[in-house]
Amino acid sequence: MRSDIGFIGLGVMGRPMALNLARAARAGTGLVVWNRTAAKCEPLRAAGATVAASPAEVCRRARVVFLMLADGPAIDSVLGRGTPAFAANVAGCVIVHMGTTSPGYSRGLEADVRAAGGGYAEAPVSGSRGPAEAGELVAMLAGTPDAVDTVRPLIGPMCRESFDCGPVPNALLMKLSVNLFLITMVTGLAEAFHFAGRHGLDEHRLRDVLDAGPMASTVSRAKSHKLVHRDFAVQASIANVLDNNRLVAEAARDAGIASPLLDVCHALYGETMALGHGEADMAAVVRSIESRTEAERAVTPRRSPSPPPTRAPR
Repeated sequence: MRSDIGFIGLGVMGRPMALNLARAARAGTGLVVWNRTAAKCEPLRAAGATVAASPAEVCRRARVVFLMLADGPAIDSVLGRGTPAFAANVAGCVIVHMGTTSPGYSRGLEADVRAAGGGYAEAPVSGSRGPAEAGELVAMLAGTPDAVDTVRPLIGPMCRESFDCGPVPNALLMKLSVNLFLITMVTGLAEAFHFAGRHGLDEHRLRDVLDAGPMASTVSRAKSHKLVHRDFAVQASIANVLDNNRLVAEAARDAGIASPLLDVCHALYGETMALGHGEADMAAVVRSIESRTEAERAVTPRRSPSPPPTRAPR
C-alpha cells in the first residue's frame, strides 16, 4: 500500500516547498522526491527525504504526488502520458498539479488521470521564492471533493492559506487572474521608479513613501527594494513571467475578453527578454522601459521647459 508523499520538480519554487514538506513529515509518512537534475535532490536527502531513481518510483511509492514543473510537456514526460506506463504511474494515487499551465491542458490531464484510475487536483500557488521558503504561499484548490479533501491537509507546511475554487480548471483560472494583477502591478511599479529617477528624485524616498502608504504590499516592498538597489536576483524570472503572461492572454482570447494592460506588459517583458535579462527577476522589466526612453531621446531632442506665460500690461 502506498503511504509516502511524492514531490517532483525541485526548481526555484519546488525545492523550498519540498524542504518544508520534508521538515514537517510525520512518523510513518515519508517524502519521496525526484528531479531531472539529480544534484538538486541533495538538500532534500539531507532533510530526510528519499531520493527516487525515477519519476515512476515516486509514483509507485506515493499515495499523493505533487508536481511543481515548468509546463505541460514536462508533466507529460514525468508521468509517461501517452505511453503504456502512464496508467501504472497514476492509478491509485492523487496527482497534484501545482505549476501553471493552460486551463485546457489541466482539464485534459484530469480526464486522463481519472480514466486511468487515479485522482487529480489542481493546487497552483500565489507567491515567489521568499514565501515558498517561509511556507507562506497561498494555494488555490480545484478538483473533485474527494481529491481536494485529500490534498488540503498535506499542503499546510507549504501554504499558510488555501482556497477552494470548485472543479478543474477553476484553480488555474484563479491563478491566472492573480498573475494578471501581479504582472501589471510590478510593471507599473517599475515605471514609477523609472519616472522618479529620470526626474532626479531620490528613489529611496519613493520607496519609503510607497511603503508608508495605502498601496504598500509584500510584493511592492520586495520589488521596490530590487528596483532601488538594482538587485535582480531571481524570485520570479522574466522568462517565467513572459510565459505566464502568454497563458493569461491566451485564456483571455479564448473567452473573448479584452486584456489591454496585459498586452502592453507582454511587449515590455518580451523586450526585456530580448535585451538578455530572461533569467533576471521580473523587476528587471524596468530595463525595457529604460531602453524605450533612450530610443525616444535618440530621435526626439529633449525640449527645454517652456517659459512661464507673461501677462499683458494693463
